[in-house]
Order: sequence, then C-alpha cells, then structure tokens
Amino acid sequence: MESPPLPKLEIGASSEEAELCVLLMHGLGADGHDFADVATLLSKAAQPRKWRFVLPHAPKMAVTINMGMRMPAWYDIIDLDHPRSVNWDTVAASARHIEVLLEAEHAKKVVLAGFSQGAAIALHVGLRRPSEIAGILMMSGYLLESDEHPCPKKSAEFPIGIMHGSDDEVIPFSAAEGTVAALEGSGFSPTLKVYPGMAHSVCEEEIGDVLAWLEQVSSRTLA
Repeated sequence: MESPPLPKLEIGASSEEAELCVLLMHGLGADGHDFADVATLLSKAAQPRKWRFVLPHAPKMAVTINMGMRMPAWYDIIDLDHPRSVNWDTVAASARHIEVLLEAEHAKKVVLAGFSQGAAIALHVGLRRPSEIAGILMMSGYLLESDEHPCPKKSAEFPIGIMHGSDDEVIPFSAAEGTVAALEGSGFSPTLKVYPGMAHSVCEEEIGDVLAWLEQVSSRTLA
C-alpha cells in the first residue's frame, strides 16, 4: 500500500507555470520551513523568470545515533563513521516519497537539492532518475553508498554542484572530497566549492552561489 504524499511547502510559481522547479530537502531533525526564507529569496531574485521551490517535510522515524528518538529524517543513521552506516530500507522509502514529488511536477526542468541528509537523499534519487532531472545541488552533504548500493554509472548529462564548509564538524569536508572522487569514478563531472571557515551551515556567499548555479541550469539547453 502506497504511503500518503509528504506534506510540503510551495514557494514561487505554480507547478503549471514554472520554468524551473527545485525540490529542496532539509537536514536531519528539521522540516521544510528550515529553507523557506532561502527559497523565497531565490524565487524573488529570479524574477521575471518563473521558478518554483517545493520543500517537503521528511517523515518522522527513530534515529539510532540520537538514541532512537523519533524526529524528521530522510533515513536512519546507525553510526557516524564514514562511510556512514544507514538503514537502507528507510533510504528506499524516502527515495520513493521524493520520486512521487518529482513525478508530480510539470516544469520543463527539475533540480533535486538539499542540505546535509537532505543533500544525500537528493543525490541518491537524482543519480537513479537521470532522465527526469536537470541537475543536483548538494549543500554540506555526502554520497550514500555501500557494496550493495554502489554509485550508479553516468547515463545522462546533467550538472552536479557540491558546496561544503571547510570546518564542517558534522559532515567533514573529506566527505565532500570523497563524494567528488566517487562521482568522477562513475563518469560524472561534479563541481566543488569550499567555503573557508564555514561549519555545518549555510552562508550568504553560498546562497549567492546557489542562485548563480540555478541560473546556469535554468539557461542550459536541454539535450
């Protein structure tokens, strides 16, 4: 039986009129409101272009690293060692939720984006639905992979932008470097931007870079 669709915030243009839609996934323990101000700023900065932001709220689940406490999460993290040990059943369930959102959008171009755990699930879904997306944008995230769930090989051309703070104490910068290496090994050409001194957060410079990256995707000619 299908789970009900995730509740979400919708900012900017309607699905029918949007030229670009960004599905933006929040981090562990947060919800869609976490990036509502950023999405509003980006939507206004893009005008007169019609951009749409969809900010879903992750389902609540028990998270092992937080002593089993129930909280909004895209998947259960079992330990903090890198590569991170996760419950892949919860990854698959959230991936399906995001695929449903992706399938419901009418924009010509759809970007999957996220912060932290949200960036990880955005990358996970995007790599497996390459013909349906215009790009993937990761803020302070990492690649979810294991021997049973390797990084998919490149089968379509789309940009992958990775942005990460040098002083991230939650997901170290080395995780971003490892993500780049794994993606390059699978044939992708990700870009990596480091923010000196930034911890596990978002800064004003990064928001400006997100805008510029989305503008490039918006103006990019589809193959």
